[in-house]
Amino acid sequence: MDASELKARANRRKLIIQTALIVFSALIVISAIQSAKVNLNALGLASGFGFLERSTGWSYSFSLIDRDINDSYARTLTIGFLNTVFLGSLTIVLSTVFGFLIGTFRDARNPALKTAATVYIQTFRNIPLILQGIFWYAVMIHLPGPRQAMNLGEAIFLSNRGLMIPLLNVSLTVALVMALVLIAAAFFLSRMKISFAKIVLALIGLSFFMILVATGLTVPAGEGAISWPALKGLRFEGGLTISPELLVMIIAITLYGSAYIAEVVRGGLAEVPKGLIEAGEALGLTQRAIWARIKMPMALRTIIPPLGNQWIFIMKATTIGVAIGFSDLFYIVSTSITQSGQTLELIAILMGAFLLVNFSIAQFINWLNESLKLKAH
Repeated sequence: MDASELKARANRRKLIIQTALIVFSALIVISAIQSAKVNLNALGLASGFGFLERSTGWSYSFSLIDRDINDSYARTLTIGFLNTVFLGSLTIVLSTVFGFLIGTFRDARNPALKTAATVYIQTFRNIPLILQGIFWYAVMIHLPGPRQAMNLGEAIFLSNRGLMIPLLNVSLTVALVMALVLIAAAFFLSRMKISFAKIVLALIGLSFFMILVATGLTVPAGEGAISWPALKGLRFEGGLTISPELLVMIIAITLYGSAYIAEVVRGGLAEVPKGLIEAGEALGLTQRAIWARIKMPMALRTIIPPLGNQWIFIMKATTIGVAIGFSDLFYIVSTSITQSGQTLELIAILMGAFLLVNFSIAQFINWLNESLKLKAH
């Protein structure tokens, strides 16, 4: 028997084994589904996703869109999904910004900056995230009431009802369009060979231009371009109120996530060859120029892969909101299971939603990592 026949026989054997494993796995899944149906029928519970059309009959603390106690399970779960994506995206951005800043301080030559960054990282990285969330929530609910709220310039107020800040007087749709335009502009400018400072200035100028246009076209006559929070009786009206639950989640996840990202950044900066840094110093470049033109561009190729893992972790970390009553998808699913009894279906929805979001983040990281690779010419 020659080598080709032996190889063909080995390939057939592998195919048979793989097919048998697939069939065996499928039989296990089918058997589990049938068993679950029998058990649910014995308990008088209907299986399937028909419950999504029923009204929930309960409310929750936070929503990005209009909500009502009579909303269906489908709409309520959609609201929970939007809340999770919103909180995860916001904390990913904040954690990344603070993480790069603190990681740079950790790599600095200044002993004070380096010590402060080290203390920050060791403190927030080693305390469990859920414990941090509960701590900040306890602090929040013990703040003064609205009438004794702490304020900054009579424009920003902090009380046990949350954080009240000024708000651009435009609709959510217009605000989303403006955000998408800024993201597209940032992506386009990043592809051009211009400095980071010029990109920032261009985005700031574009932001002011869009604000002027949006407020001029959409703000009703007699109203200002900015809605300011003001105390009316026992509560604040106008502006934007960030609920205590949302504010606590932002603070806790950002502090925790940025500590891990800072270590990723420090590790990436430490991987830059010292010879390149010494070459920059020999050319007379300042430390800031060396960081911006040598260290960070080289370090990004090392930073990006583990940074993606941290982004996925931060998105999954939003599930701790159930401990303080923040209405993310996990909280909504947990409450829905208690109210409807559709455990398997709701857990499947929860798993599918996180799989979709985290897979999207992973794909973006893969694209970013590929775009930063050195191209061979």
